[in-house]
Amino acid sequence: MLHYSLIFLVVAVIATVFGFGGIASASAGIAQILFFIFLALFVISLIARVVKR
Repeated sequence: MLHYSLIFLVVAVIATVFGFGGIASASAGIAQILFFIFLALFVISLIARVVKR
C-alpha cells in the first residue's frame, strides 16, 4: 500500500510540473489517504505483535 501511495505522489508531482492542478491535487489527496491507512495498519500490526507475546 505504501507503494501505491508513492506512485500517486509521483503522479501528483509530475502533474504539478505540467500544470494540471486538478489532477495534481486529486493524486496528492489519494496519496495522503493511502499513506495514513498504511500507517494505521502498521501501528495495529505492531500492537498485535506486542499483545501476542
